[in-house]
Amino acid sequence: MEEVVYGLLIPFLGTSLGAACVFPMKNTLSLGVQRLLTGFAAGVMTAASVWSLLIPALEQSEETMGRLAFIPAAVGFLLGIAFLLLLDRVIPHMHMNSEESEGPKTKLPKNIMMLLAVTLHNIPEGMAVGVVYAGILYGGSGMTAAGAFALALGIAIQNFPEGAIISMPLKAEGMSKPKAFAAGVLSGAVEPLGALLTIAAAGLVVPAMPYLLSFAAGAMIYVVVEELIPEMSAGEHSNIGTVSFAAGFAAMMILDVALG
Repeated sequence: MEEVVYGLLIPFLGTSLGAACVFPMKNTLSLGVQRLLTGFAAGVMTAASVWSLLIPALEQSEETMGRLAFIPAAVGFLLGIAFLLLLDRVIPHMHMNSEESEGPKTKLPKNIMMLLAVTLHNIPEGMAVGVVYAGILYGGSGMTAAGAFALALGIAIQNFPEGAIISMPLKAEGMSKPKAFAAGVLSGAVEPLGALLTIAAAGLVVPAMPYLLSFAAGAMIYVVVEELIPEMSAGEHSNIGTVSFAAGFAAMMILDVALG
């Protein structure tokens, strides 16, 4: 149980460390650095969705459904996409490097919308960590402690730039460093909460584990396609984002295979 608690807190630690960049660094992150970090995060999330979530979902379903094992994976994946699409429409937010807000018309300040955007990103990440640890707690998912740790570590790596992207612009606009740091940390607070709720839900409906795994994968892929890829590809020299995406994908794949 202790390793589960640590695993749930690792992604939150990544966000907090990123937000802590507000103390040693004087300026906001350059566009090139943001593009590089965003691309890396997109690669990590894509690889995690495949190796840590969709493949285990298919393997678990295959034991009972044979050639129809794709059904829980496909249904859960599409439901995850639909869930984030709904949140995208209900919660006013903006792309992380964009000046244009999306969703309902709102008079919320730009920085508040950015905080909502990053918080929105963190919901599926918390669910993903929660569902793999639920698989360990309740058994039958094929997940190992090392594989779950690899997923938590990979998400923590991609959370680092998100914390910095929140806290540093706030400091640049005049907010004190402690308050800017607190805002960055707050954006990641939904992750351990979402993980705990997912573990509770999985405990109530253990046979639904393949659906939950693929649901988290769909939600993460939605964030990658809707938010991260447009940001890493915007403007000139978009190859920086592409190369960092490949690096993030490879890093997460290696972590999952080596530790899983």
